[in-house]
Amino acid sequence: MPRQIAMLIAFVLVTAAVSAFGAVFRPGPWYAALTKPSWNPPNWVFGPVWTILYIMIAIAGWLAWRAEGFGRAVTIWTAALVVNGLWSWLFFGRQMIGLALVDIVVLLGLIAAFIATTWTSARTAALLFIPYFAWVAYASTLNGAIWMLNR
Repeated sequence: MPRQIAMLIAFVLVTAAVSAFGAVFRPGPWYAALTKPSWNPPNWVFGPVWTILYIMIAIAGWLAWRAEGFGRAVTIWTAALVVNGLWSWLFFGRQMIGLALVDIVVLLGLIAAFIATTWTSARTAALLFIPYFAWVAYASTLNGAIWMLNR
C-alpha cells in the first residue's frame, strides 16, 4: 500500500509540474489583441477547468499504472502530458498559433489512444479522460478558429 500511495503522489507531482510549466505562459496583451470567435470563453474559465482536468489526468495515469504498470497506457499518458505542456509554450510563449494547433490535434489523438488502451484494463482511467477529450476537442476547435481569424 505505501508504494501505491507513493506512486499516486508521483503522478500528481508530475502532472502538477506540467501544469506549472504551462501556467508560466500567460495569455497577456498579445492574446487579448487577437480576434477570437464569439464562443470564446472568458479567460477566468480556463483555470478552474484545467485544475479539475489535471486532477483527473493524474488519477487516470495512476489507475493505468495500477492496472498494467509502466506499459503502453502509461507511455501514452506520459506522451500526452508532454504534448499538453508544449501547447502553452507554443501558443502563448512562442505565439505560434498554427503549430499549437498541430500540437493540440496530436494531443487529442493521444487522449483517444489512452481511452482506447485503458478501456478494458482500467475503465475508470478511461472514463476520467472523457471530459479531457471533450475539453481538448473544444480547445482544438477554438485554436483552429483563432488561427483562421488571425492569419
